[in-house]
Amino acid sequence: MARVCDLTGKRVQVGNRVSHANNKTKRKFFPNLQKKRFYIPEEDAWVTLKVSTSALRNITKNGISAVLKKAKADGYIVY
Repeated sequence: MARVCDLTGKRVQVGNRVSHANNKTKRKFFPNLQKKRFYIPEEDAWVTLKVSTSALRNITKNGISAVLKKAKADGYIVY
């Protein structure tokens, strides 16, 4: 399973680990993903999503329906 947020599309980023001597080696920055169940009242169903913590904050602020609608419009969800 890919480390990608289902709602925002956040994924692993690549960068450099820089030592004190300024040596550079490749490293990965992983998104903070959590597996979470959400209840969607319009569909009367529970959905399990892998979401980033920033997406969880958006869901708390705007509601799951609005966030799902925006994710579908942005092309992250196809159903």
